[in-house]
Amino acid sequence: MDALDLARWQFGVTTVYHFLFVPLTIGLGVYVAGLQTAWHLTGKEHYLRLTKFFGKLFLINFAMGVVTGIVQEFQFGMNWSEYSTFVGDVFGAPLALEALLAFFLESTFLGLWIFGWDRLPKRVHLACLWAAVIGSNLSAYFILAANAWMKHPVGYEVVDGRARMTDLWAVLTNSTALAQVPHVVAASFVVAGGFVIAVAGYRILRERGLGLRPGRPTRTSAGDATTPMRRLPDMWRTSLRAALVMTAIAGAVVAGSGDLSGQLLREQQPMKLAAAEGLRHDTAGAPFSIAPGVEVPGLLSLLAAHDPGATVQGVDDIQARYEKTFGPADYTPNLPVVFWSFRVMIGFGMATVGLSVLGLWLTRRRRGGTAKPVPDWFARLCVLALPLPAIAIISGWLLSEIGRQPWTVQGELMTAASVSPGVSLGEVAITLAIFTVLYGVLAVAEGVLLVRHVKAGPELPPVESAPAGAVPARPDEARLTPTLMY
Repeated sequence: MDALDLARWQFGVTTVYHFLFVPLTIGLGVYVAGLQTAWHLTGKEHYLRLTKFFGKLFLINFAMGVVTGIVQEFQFGMNWSEYSTFVGDVFGAPLALEALLAFFLESTFLGLWIFGWDRLPKRVHLACLWAAVIGSNLSAYFILAANAWMKHPVGYEVVDGRARMTDLWAVLTNSTALAQVPHVVAASFVVAGGFVIAVAGYRILRERGLGLRPGRPTRTSAGDATTPMRRLPDMWRTSLRAALVMTAIAGAVVAGSGDLSGQLLREQQPMKLAAAEGLRHDTAGAPFSIAPGVEVPGLLSLLAAHDPGATVQGVDDIQARYEKTFGPADYTPNLPVVFWSFRVMIGFGMATVGLSVLGLWLTRRRRGGTAKPVPDWFARLCVLALPLPAIAIISGWLLSEIGRQPWTVQGELMTAASVSPGVSLGEVAITLAIFTVLYGVLAVAEGVLLVRHVKAGPELPPVESAPAGAVPARPDEARLTPTLMY
């Protein structure tokens, strides 16, 4: 093992950690903004309670995402200076737009939203949250556009061993980016939807006095037992239904954009497509391998080219062609990792979307408009399915990045030529250990904070007996103060 191997491990570890927070932030921000919009339009109290409850979860996750993202960027100077030198003139524009436009838009308006609950008009306060959400999605766009350039470099020329950008618009409208952005953003909504589904399922069980195991009651805190609280019976069913709808719609977008990405892979990154299918030789009417030895004839060609008889290039034949074009080298990525990452991504993603469709059917309204209660077994299934979308999106990242190897920039710069020349094995090992421990502590800290907040649930006002003739307070008056959240 040398410095290159450890540098790759370090970047992979830190990126996986960071990628645990980013998709949840993107999708959960939109979900919270939708809840607050529903409260603004209807005035129903449970929408406000849900906004504050999931808003706090969103803020915890956002803070962790910022911290892990800053640490991750240090590696470009420490371990990948040759890569930074080559791509710096191209990456500078989209990353500057991400920092100066998207991130400042996101952070500024998020701060106004946090501290503006009782200081800003309701419409302005809601607009602040939507501006922050738009900023987070713009941030994703610029970063994914930069990443897409590594897979399909356009709008540049190489001068004195460095890539120089000649067309910013071509970089930002790269065909790979236009397919990758909706795919990743929609997958982020699936992750957030799965998270909310699990939280809602847990709260439904808890308020019914049930545990994750059938027939096992939950442990109730003293506060819950002694303080009578006014319940909002539709609150968790409402949050669950909204998350189920978001997950089902986002799943359809993931499938459609994934189909487009597969067609682009056939043209732009044929080795990644061949590795994902374990296809060794060029094949007309290529089959799709569900698992080793289990194939569907012609399905891979149909998916990759919308033609069941189309030819798909194979790993060994691509290797031979690359050797003639770029010189002797090993151009084959880690086949088992790429092969199984693809199947885990599809399998766990489909399971999450299937859960959402099942939930929408189970909780549909009966004839006459009465709502069907959420079955106990389905609520337990929602909680147990919590890790599925996160595993799916991380597997997709592994497929995307490991499948591109041995290139950091497809056809231009190999990974072995990207590492910093003056960094020793010991130096990378030390920073790898430090970052792994640091990120592990942060992950545990976030987990503890999230679990603690989910168990506590939203604060509900105590049951009070109103004097005779008293006029009930409006849901948005002082009894719903922002201190419930902050």
